This record gives sequence, C-alpha cells and structure tokens, in this order.
Amino acid sequence: MASCRACDLRVLVVIACGLVTIIILALGIWMTVITVHKGSLTSSSTIPIDFCRNGGTWENGRCVCPDLWKGRRCTIANFCENSTYESFTFDRIPVGKYGFSHQRCDKDTLNAGNPMATRLCNITKYGVIVLQNVTIGNCNENLETLEKQIDNISSQSLNISNEAQILTSDVKRITPDNVTSATRVVGQIFNTSRNASFEAKAVAVATVSQLLEAKEDVFQSAAAATDYDDTFATLIEQIEIYSMSLGNESVVEPNVAVQSVAFSSEGTEQSKNVRFSVKKGTSDSLTSGSTVVETNVDALNPDMETELQILLQTSKSDTKSCGFVVYQKNKLFQSKTFKTKSDFSQKIISSKTDKNGDEGTSVNIVFNPRYDSKEFQLYSYACVYWSFSKKDWDTNGCHKIKATDGLLYCHCNHTTNFAVLMSFEKKYKYPESLNILSSVGCALSITGLALTIVFQIVTRNVRKTSVTWVLVSLCISMLIFNLLFVFGIENSNKNLKKDNNTIQTDPDRNEMLTQDIYDVRNPTCTVVAALMHYFLLVTFTWTGLSAAQLYFLLIRTMKPLPQYFILFISLIGWGVPAVVVAMTLGIISSQNGSQWELNYRQEEICWLAVSGNNGLITSPLLWSFIIPITIILINNIVIFIIIIVKVIWKTNLNLTSTKKVSSLKKILNTLSISVVFGVTWILAYFMLIGNEDVRIVFNYMFCLLNTTQGLQIFILHTVRTKIFQSKASEVLKSLSLSTGRVKLKPSVTAMRLRVRMYNMLRSLPTLSEHFRLLEPSVIMEETTLSESDQANPSI
Repeated sequence: MASCRACDLRVLVVIACGLVTIIILALGIWMTVITVHKGSLTSSSTIPIDFCRNGGTWENGRCVCPDLWKGRRCTIANFCENSTYESFTFDRIPVGKYGFSHQRCDKDTLNAGNPMATRLCNITKYGVIVLQNVTIGNCNENLETLEKQIDNISSQSLNISNEAQILTSDVKRITPDNVTSATRVVGQIFNTSRNASFEAKAVAVATVSQLLEAKEDVFQSAAAATDYDDTFATLIEQIEIYSMSLGNESVVEPNVAVQSVAFSSEGTEQSKNVRFSVKKGTSDSLTSGSTVVETNVDALNPDMETELQILLQTSKSDTKSCGFVVYQKNKLFQSKTFKTKSDFSQKIISSKTDKNGDEGTSVNIVFNPRYDSKEFQLYSYACVYWSFSKKDWDTNGCHKIKATDGLLYCHCNHTTNFAVLMSFEKKYKYPESLNILSSVGCALSITGLALTIVFQIVTRNVRKTSVTWVLVSLCISMLIFNLLFVFGIENSNKNLKKDNNTIQTDPDRNEMLTQDIYDVRNPTCTVVAALMHYFLLVTFTWTGLSAAQLYFLLIRTMKPLPQYFILFISLIGWGVPAVVVAMTLGIISSQNGSQWELNYRQEEICWLAVSGNNGLITSPLLWSFIIPITIILINNIVIFIIIIVKVIWKTNLNLTSTKKVSSLKKILNTLSISVVFGVTWILAYFMLIGNEDVRIVFNYMFCLLNTTQGLQIFILHTVRTKIFQSKASEVLKSLSLSTGRVKLKPSVTAMRLRVRMYNMLRSLPTLSEHFRLLEPSVIMEETTLSESDQANPSI
C-alpha cells in the first residue's frame, strides 16, 4: 500500500513537471511562430528590390548609381567599352575618368608595377561618349624623380603633368609618400610663376581628383609623416588662384570642379553677385553638367536637384573676376580638431575674387547633405572655413542662418574655402522589452538560485560536503547576473524622446564640432555592461572550477584534494574575470580616448560590442568573452564525458542487483552535472547559423534552457536532497497538525484531504530513495564500493 501511495506521488510530480515543461516549450514555439510571422510581414518594402539596376542603391528617394551607369534606374551606360591601342589594352572606363592599361612597368624599372599608359573617357557637349588618345608614360620616372624636375616645369610642364597623372591613376597603389610627392608636383604646376601650360594645369586637376580617390588612412599617414600643412596648403592656395584664370570656362573632374567667372568692365555694383550651383547627379562623381553659374542674381535659389550652392556678393566695382572650386572629398583638409568616423562625404566649396582683402565681400551658402537617412539623422552642424594661419577649420566670421527642408544655410563675411561640418546621430534600433518567455524563465531562475543559496548555507554543517562553496559561488554569480540582465539590460536612452527634425540652428551657437558621429553618453549602461561582463565570466569560471573539483573527487578518488584548494579556486573564480574585464576596459579606453564607451558596449542594449573598429576580430565580445568561455566549455565537456563514461554510466558486473543504480537515477545524475557545467551554452554557437529560421529555433532553445538554469539547479541540487525532502516533510506535517487543531465541523471532503495528506507524508521516505541528490560523497561512496568489490570478489 505504501509503495502505491509513493507511486501515486511520483506520478503527480512527473505530471506537474511535464506540464511545466510543455507550457514553457509551447511558449517558445508560439514566440517563434510570432517572430517568423512578423518578419514575413515587415520584409516587404515600398521600393522593389530590383528597382535600381547594375549595382545601384536606393538612397533618399532615388537611385545612386556606380560610376559605370547613370539614369533613373542605373540602366544607361556611362562608360567607354574595353579598348586596345597598339599593345595596350584597357578595361571599361567611366565617363570623365582616366583608365589605366593592363600593361605594367617591368620590375627592373623605377616605376615597377605601375601602369604604362592611361586613356581618358570623355563626353562631348552633344552627349557623345568618346575615347581620347592614349598617354604613354616613362617607366623610368616616378613621383620622387618628378619632384626634382620642378625647376624645369616651365618648359616641360605638360610632360611632367602627364607623368604625374599616370603615376596616380591606379589609386590602390597610392602610398603616403606618393600623396606627398604628387601634391608638391601639381602644386608647382598651378603656381603662376612657373608658367605651366593651360593643358598641363587641366591634367593637374585630374591628378588631384585621382589623389582624392585614395583611402583616408593614406592621407592621414601622409599628414603624420611629413610637414603636410605647407604642402597641402600650397596646393589649395594655388588652385584658388587658378580658379580665377579660366575666363568663363570650367574644368570638371569626378572629385574636383574649377569654375571661373569674368566680369564685364562695364558692369555695375549690382552685377557683381554670382551664384554657383552644384547639381545632384546619379552618382557621387561630378560631371560636366553638374555645375551651373548665374550672374546678376540677388539671393540663393536652391531646388530639389541642388546639392550645393554659393552666392558671392561683392561691392567692389573694380572686381574683374572670381573663381569657385568644389572638392567632393575633404582629404586635403586634414583637421586636428574634427574627426570623422563615417564615410559621408564632407564637400568643400571655395570662392575667391581677384581683389585682395575681404571688405565689402560676403558669401551665402546652402548645403544639401547626403547621408544614409535610414541609419542616421542630422544632429547639428557648423559653418566653417579653412584658416591657413591655424591650419584647421574655424568659425570666425561665419554663422548659421536657418535649416529648412533638410537644407543647411550659412553666411560668411569673407571668401576662402568653406564647408559645413555635420554631426550625425545614429538611429539605433532598440529591442523590445524582455518577452514573456525570458521574464518567466529569469524569474524562476532568480527564485531557484536564491533558495539554493539559502539552503546550501543553512545546511552546510549537516551535509558536510565539499561542494558547498563551489555551488554557492556559482549560484551567487549567476543570481547577480540574472538580476542585472532583468533590470539593466535595456538602455535607458531608449526612452529618450527624439525629434527627427531637431537640428541646432541657433545663429549664436555656431560652435566648432569635434566629430561627425554624436552619441548620447550613458555611463550607467556602461557600468551595467561591465558588471554583466564580469559576473557572466565569473559564472563560467566557477563552472570550470566545479568541473575540476568533481574530476578530483570522482576520477582521482584515492588522492586528496591539493592543499588550500578552496582558497586557490576562490582566487581564480573571483579574481581572474576581474583582471580580464579591467584589461579590456583599460585597452579600449586608452585606444579610443573619451569616446570609448561604444567601442566597449552596444548602444541598443547594455552588453559588449559585437564588432570593433575593424569588425569582429577586434571586438571585446570575441577576445574578452567568446574565447575565454569557449576554452572553459571545451574543458567542461571533456570532463563531463569522462565522468559520464567512467563513473555514472559505468557498468560493474561485480555489483549485486541491489547495489545497481537505476537508469532514472543515472539520467538525473547526468542532468545534474550538465547543468552545473553549463553544457547547454553550446547552443549559443548554433545561433550563428546563417539560416534565419533555423537560428530562431536555436535562439528559443537557448533561451528556454539557459534562462531557467537557476531553476534547474534548484530542482536537481536542492529539491532532490534528502535533507530538503525531510524538511519539506516536517513543514507539511506542521501544516497538517495546525489545520487539524482548528475546531471546525469536518466535512467529507476535508476528511479525504487529510487522508491523502497523511498517505503522501508516509510515502516521502520511499520517494527520497528514488530522488537522491547528486552529491560527490554519494558518488564517491558508490565508486569506492565498486573498487572494493573488484578487490574482494567474495563480498
């Protein structure tokens, strides 16, 4: 009868656990279906995927085409086809650019590895695309030797200019030394005292345009290695002077446009106003139709196609000419105060008159910034000019007028090189609050961990097992991590109200910017990320130490634990993760200065940054978390397999049938070890699978098993102990007695409840025999017994 009652209780426990498991699994499946359904609903776009052809991308309501294509959908050819001239072959060349030959200079020449010839693809005023003649270079000339020929520029200007253009045609091969040498050469070609030919200067503009295609770090290295200030400044000043010498003509290259305006000697003061506009194209390159000049105007007049516009106003009646220069990229203007992180182009516009002094001269400028509006929004901007005395950007004499319809307006009371320095705020996609599955799982884990800690501490003298400190340390670190995860994982910046149209336009606050990406700092989120980083590392470290301790207790049973083992593992468990976190914070903060926070953590959530400056390979997530826990997990899994094979599932034929362990107990013992060793965390690696549907399934499996890890520890390492069951039995008995002392007229139903309670209490001793705690002392006892049986077969 007693065994039947015990069997009934076991059935009830199994049914209850099964129901909880089914409910949790159902929640996981339901959330998976909902997520997949939401993804299918939101995957559609207002713009067809294949609307922009030939590599074009949809940005700000239009297709931005690569250099080889143009048109509304990037379907109109904008290149010269593959060509051959004598022994030289050329690939497709975009309109307005020079293409270089496949043939390279021999390795025994000064110009080894560089193209031997170049060819320009041009477009006539009637819109016909034509190939220009091939320019053949000298393989025994390089940029360093051209520098030595500066004194001969007057007589050989075109030859030197062509050589410089050929030597910079392959932008992938441009080095910092090449940038410095080429800048010096073309700067002297523009120098009026050198009397270079008109054709040589036009080719020099193409050389400058090619140089601007080089990588930003190449210019930064050139700036750091040489006295670039004078070199670059000389080139910029000479191009300004050159811009006033073209009459009413222009020279337009993909990254540089130069425009001159000659005033009539009969003009009045009112006719000295000139408006110069740069129109949007289907690509980022300037073309011959990109610039427009209008005279005798009074105000700015931007339209939807305007990318940049400047109005030059002068009251000097003797002004004979003015010039404009547009730089598509700001690489010649290496600022010491304004640092860029994004690849958004910072255009530069220069205006200059032929009269010295800026009295009676002013400019109004409007910029239409181009950036990825899906990921960024404009936060602030500053109207600046390039100060040759400071060799940096300055705001003196410039102020902001207004910002309407996405256009930025500036006014300056002098002429020089102008720019709008822009600061962008990233549109972070903050995740939704923790879903029901995560919240319920974490709540159960927190409760289970707290009860386990209390139980382990209160009953430590009764149980007298050496795993108490290891298990308590593991539970404490896991409990703190779960609390931080529940209450601190969300970034409070998520709740800040942001207006997408808010731009600082106060004319009295035309302040110099220091960087192009603005981040709302949140030290609290950084602290939470660091604490979560630390306690999760502590948790994994203690799982590894738990594995090491069980290995000593179960596999090396005849050898005592090393001296000061507990002290030693405590220093490792709590100290090593602190060193890892401290080193990570120190290295990142020293490398990134005051803006280091988002190089350590994410903005979307208070957790480690997924990618660093150079991708995942430099991210703190990889080096200070993934690699350490991978090493620990490999160690834990190896020890787990050894214990499973040699201890728990080992078959000993010398044992009698009464001493053999049931399969159910073996399974429970296996689960007990796997939970403490953190084996289920290997599911995190399956979350890296590229297939979205498969990844979602593993995401929820990982969530189910690891958010409830604390609950699993409570069930397998606390509820299964005989001490806990006896204490629970005493509590139930006291509750039964207290209810029995209440003097009420018992009903039939109350009597039945008392009978069932009594039968359940009587079955507890039997139940405890089937659900025993996986304690090292128990397993050690069984293992020792097995070894003694082998030594004494007669027993």
